[in-house]
Amino acid sequence: MSEDRHPLFMPLILVGGMIFGFGLGFSQMARPEVVLNFLQFEDFGLLFVMFGAAIVSGIAFAVMPRIRDSAPLTGDRYERRLKPFDRNVLIGGAIFGVGWGLSGICPGAAYASLGVGNVTILWAIAGMFAGAYLQGVWRSKRAAAATAPVGAD
Repeated sequence: MSEDRHPLFMPLILVGGMIFGFGLGFSQMARPEVVLNFLQFEDFGLLFVMFGAAIVSGIAFAVMPRIRDSAPLTGDRYERRLKPFDRNVLIGGAIFGVGWGLSGICPGAAYASLGVGNVTILWAIAGMFAGAYLQGVWRSKRAAAATAPVGAD
Protein backbone atom coordinates (compact mmCIF):
# COMPACT_ATOMS: atom_id res chain seq x y z
CA MET A 1 0.00 0.00 0.00
CA SER A 2 1.09 3.50 -0.71
CA GLU A 3 2.16 5.63 2.26
CA ASP A 4 1.36 8.92 0.50
CA ARG A 5 -2.41 8.65 0.70
CA HIS A 6 -4.80 11.39 -0.18
CA PRO A 7 -5.79 13.50 2.88
CA LEU A 8 -9.44 12.45 2.42
CA PHE A 9 -8.62 8.73 2.67
CA MET A 10 -9.29 8.29 6.41
CA PRO A 11 -12.40 10.53 6.50
CA LEU A 12 -13.85 8.56 3.58
CA ILE A 13 -13.13 5.29 5.39
CA LEU A 14 -15.07 6.69 8.35
CA VAL A 15 -17.97 7.76 6.09
CA GLY A 16 -17.97 4.35 4.40
CA GLY A 17 -18.10 2.64 7.79
CA MET A 18 -20.98 4.89 8.85
CA ILE A 19 -22.91 4.05 5.68
CA PHE A 20 -22.22 0.35 6.23
CA GLY A 21 -23.33 0.52 9.87
CA PHE A 22 -26.43 2.54 9.03
CA GLY A 23 -27.34 0.03 6.33
CA LEU A 24 -26.92 -2.89 8.72
CA GLY A 25 -29.03 -1.15 11.35
CA PHE A 26 -31.69 -0.05 8.86
CA SER A 27 -31.99 -3.51 7.33
CA GLN A 28 -32.22 -5.05 10.83
CA MET A 29 -29.13 -7.18 10.12
CA ALA A 30 -27.47 -5.85 13.28
CA ARG A 31 -29.96 -7.86 15.34
CA PRO A 32 -28.73 -11.41 16.07
CA GLU A 33 -32.27 -12.81 16.15
CA VAL A 34 -32.84 -11.67 12.54
CA VAL A 35 -29.60 -13.33 11.44
CA LEU A 36 -30.50 -16.53 13.32
CA ASN A 37 -33.92 -16.53 11.61
CA PHE A 38 -32.09 -16.35 8.28
CA LEU A 39 -29.82 -19.24 9.24
CA GLN A 40 -32.91 -21.27 10.20
CA PHE A 41 -34.52 -20.50 6.78
CA GLU A 42 -37.31 -18.45 8.37
CA ASP A 43 -36.41 -14.96 7.08
CA PHE A 44 -34.57 -14.36 3.81
CA GLY A 45 -34.05 -10.63 4.23
CA LEU A 46 -30.32 -11.11 4.79
CA LEU A 47 -30.09 -12.77 1.40
CA PHE A 48 -31.38 -9.59 -0.29
CA VAL A 49 -28.97 -7.43 1.72
CA MET A 50 -26.03 -9.66 0.71
CA PHE A 51 -27.13 -9.70 -2.95
CA GLY A 52 -27.40 -5.91 -2.92
CA ALA A 53 -23.89 -5.59 -1.53
CA ALA A 54 -22.53 -8.17 -3.99
CA ILE A 55 -24.07 -6.36 -6.96
CA VAL A 56 -22.67 -2.95 -5.95
CA SER A 57 -19.24 -4.45 -5.20
CA GLY A 58 -19.23 -6.51 -8.38
CA ILE A 59 -20.00 -3.50 -10.54
CA ALA A 60 -17.31 -1.43 -8.79
CA PHE A 61 -14.68 -4.18 -9.16
CA ALA A 62 -15.56 -4.65 -12.84
CA VAL A 63 -15.80 -0.98 -13.82
CA MET A 64 -13.15 0.88 -11.80
CA PRO A 65 -10.05 -0.84 -13.27
CA ARG A 66 -11.35 0.06 -16.75
CA ILE A 67 -11.80 3.72 -15.81
CA ARG A 68 -8.58 4.24 -13.82
CA ASP A 69 -5.23 2.50 -13.47
CA SER A 70 -5.00 3.13 -9.74
CA ALA A 71 -7.20 3.87 -6.77
CA PRO A 72 -7.88 7.62 -6.53
CA LEU A 73 -7.13 8.07 -2.83
CA THR A 74 -4.25 5.62 -2.30
CA GLY A 75 -2.57 5.45 -5.69
CA ASP A 76 -2.43 1.65 -5.38
CA ARG A 77 -2.79 -0.18 -8.67
CA TYR A 78 -5.93 -2.22 -9.22
CA GLU A 79 -4.92 -5.83 -9.35
CA ARG A 80 -6.37 -9.19 -8.48
CA ARG A 81 -5.15 -10.69 -5.25
CA LEU A 82 -6.44 -14.21 -5.24
CA LYS A 83 -6.10 -16.45 -2.23
CA PRO A 84 -6.00 -20.10 -3.13
CA PHE A 85 -8.84 -22.26 -1.91
CA ASP A 86 -6.92 -24.50 0.43
CA ARG A 87 -7.38 -26.45 3.64
CA ASN A 88 -6.97 -23.33 5.82
CA VAL A 89 -9.74 -21.49 3.94
CA LEU A 90 -12.06 -24.47 4.27
CA ILE A 91 -11.41 -25.06 7.97
CA GLY A 92 -11.39 -21.33 8.82
CA GLY A 93 -14.65 -20.81 6.94
CA ALA A 94 -16.26 -23.72 8.77
CA ILE A 95 -15.14 -22.38 12.16
CA PHE A 96 -16.37 -18.89 11.22
CA GLY A 97 -19.71 -20.39 10.18
CA VAL A 98 -20.11 -22.22 13.48
CA GLY A 99 -19.34 -19.02 15.40
CA TRP A 100 -21.77 -17.08 13.21
CA GLY A 101 -24.46 -19.68 13.77
CA LEU A 102 -23.96 -19.80 17.53
CA SER A 103 -23.81 -16.04 18.08
CA GLY A 104 -26.11 -14.96 15.24
CA ILE A 105 -23.76 -12.17 14.28
CA CYS A 106 -20.74 -11.59 12.08
CA PRO A 107 -17.97 -9.09 12.89
CA GLY A 108 -19.28 -6.09 10.94
CA ALA A 109 -22.80 -6.54 12.20
CA ALA A 110 -21.54 -7.00 15.78
CA TYR A 111 -20.16 -3.46 15.84
CA ALA A 112 -23.31 -2.12 14.19
CA SER A 113 -25.32 -3.99 16.80
CA LEU A 114 -23.61 -1.90 19.49
CA GLY A 115 -24.86 1.18 17.65
CA VAL A 116 -28.47 0.01 17.87
CA GLY A 117 -28.14 -0.52 21.62
CA ASN A 118 -27.34 -4.23 21.88
CA VAL A 119 -24.77 -4.05 24.69
CA THR A 120 -24.80 -7.81 25.31
CA ILE A 121 -23.12 -8.23 21.92
CA LEU A 122 -19.92 -7.21 23.73
CA TRP A 123 -19.67 -10.88 24.76
CA ALA A 124 -19.56 -11.94 21.11
CA ILE A 125 -17.05 -9.19 20.28
CA ALA A 126 -14.84 -10.27 23.20
CA GLY A 127 -15.10 -13.84 21.90
CA MET A 128 -14.06 -12.72 18.40
CA PHE A 129 -11.01 -10.93 19.78
CA ALA A 130 -10.10 -13.89 22.01
CA GLY A 131 -10.50 -16.33 19.12
CA ALA A 132 -8.38 -14.19 16.79
CA TYR A 133 -5.72 -13.82 19.49
CA LEU A 134 -5.64 -17.56 20.17
CA GLN A 135 -5.37 -18.28 16.45
CA GLY A 136 -2.43 -15.86 16.23
CA VAL A 137 -0.68 -17.55 19.16
CA TRP A 138 -1.32 -20.98 17.64
CA ARG A 139 0.02 -19.87 14.22
CA SER A 140 3.13 -18.31 15.83
CA LYS A 141 3.87 -21.52 17.75
CA ARG A 142 3.45 -23.59 14.58
CA ALA A 143 5.78 -21.26 12.67
CA ALA A 144 8.36 -21.38 15.48
CA ALA A 145 8.18 -25.18 15.58
CA ALA A 146 8.64 -25.37 11.82
CA THR A 147 11.80 -23.24 11.93
CA ALA A 148 13.30 -24.79 15.07
CA PRO A 149 16.51 -26.79 14.67
CA VAL A 150 15.88 -30.50 14.24
CA GLY A 151 18.47 -31.70 16.72
CA ALA A 152 21.63 -30.73 18.52
CA ASP A 153 24.79 -32.81 18.92
